Amino acid sequence: MGVERKPILISTAVLIVLFLLSMRLFTNKAKASQAEASTSRVAAVTLVRRAPIVQSVTLSGEFRPYQEVDVHAKVAGYIRQIYVDVGDKVRDGQVLAILEVPELNAEVKGADAGIQRARDAIQRAKSEVKRAESAHAADHAAYTRLKEASTQRPGLIAEQELDDALAKDQVSEAQVTSAQSALAEAQSQLNVTEAERARLAAMEAYARITAPFNGVITKRYGDVGSLIQAGTASNTQAMPVVRLAEWNRLRLVVPVPESAVPLLRLGSVVDIRVPTLHRTFKGKVARFADALSNETRTMHTEIDVMNPDGTLMSGMYAETDVVLQHENNVLTVPVEAIERIGDKADVLVVGTSGRIQQREVKLGIESSDRVAISSGLNDGDQVVIGNRSAFRVGDAVKAKVVHEVAGKQEAAL
Repeated sequence: MGVERKPILISTAVLIVLFLLSMRLFTNKAKASQAEASTSRVAAVTLVRRAPIVQSVTLSGEFRPYQEVDVHAKVAGYIRQIYVDVGDKVRDGQVLAILEVPELNAEVKGADAGIQRARDAIQRAKSEVKRAESAHAADHAAYTRLKEASTQRPGLIAEQELDDALAKDQVSEAQVTSAQSALAEAQSQLNVTEAERARLAAMEAYARITAPFNGVITKRYGDVGSLIQAGTASNTQAMPVVRLAEWNRLRLVVPVPESAVPLLRLGSVVDIRVPTLHRTFKGKVARFADALSNETRTMHTEIDVMNPDGTLMSGMYAETDVVLQHENNVLTVPVEAIERIGDKADVLVVGTSGRIQQREVKLGIESSDRVAISSGLNDGDQVVIGNRSAFRVGDAVKAKVVHEVAGKQEAAL
């Protein structure tokens, strides 16, 4: 009986030992898991999501008039009357000032007198042509009769008489030609005099200084009695009458950086913010220099802005976001989640095991706060944002999803 119970006791003891060893192993694993859980750090993550993304560049500059000119006179003279002053808005063709040009007035009167003399000379020449034609007709008829009579009855008319009649006929014919030439010369003289009168009339019209386009007077150079030199002579510094600037359309001049130049498109509509007015206006990219400045490595670009009510003024500061590229429904992550090393980029991702993983990604277009991901991530992946240096690949972490709301970040409850 004692021998039979001995194996049973041994088996029971073995089972007890195995049970105690398994309980100890389970306890150690639980303690390890608890220790690991207690040492896991919280990682702020954001979910990879699909969204539209816009790549733009913020540019600033100042408004300039679409057109601005110094209005000169084409003739020299004294200002007899000036109708505008600084700040006055004028229309295209409106008279701004009138000059007094005494020499021109005298030349106009002389040209008028010359025209009248030429017309009188034409009348005299016409009368002389008629007289010469009448005299020639009489002399020619007399010679013709004598010639016929001499032919019918030879010897009846002396040869000397026939010769005298022929000579008289030829002289009168030459006088007709001379009178006609004199008439043509008088007509030519009238044409010359009328052309000179037209030139003087044009110069006389130049004494009325008019606006070349709709605009506002930004500077007035002369007053009544001021001597204004003709602005057509290149060797003189002629004083303008006024300076005129177009106000219902302005140019916003901005410098586009070299990196954005290849993506710039003419005709793009942009929003223009004017801080002093707390307003936004629409503009259109109208022209650019098509060449970079060697000093700033930027390209001179102009945006046309309509200003029908005159709210905007030349010299005002403004800024705009020029859209360079736009894509819809692409995977995006915050810029701060990306680490760039040379031409490569990577992100830290919290995997399904709760450990940090490193993923190499291929980047697309970039906005001010987000980057498009062409490859390397999937929709819904948890990407670490914030202080990347606090984590290493393989670290166990607790992911805390941070949602982006209107450019800010909110922690998910």
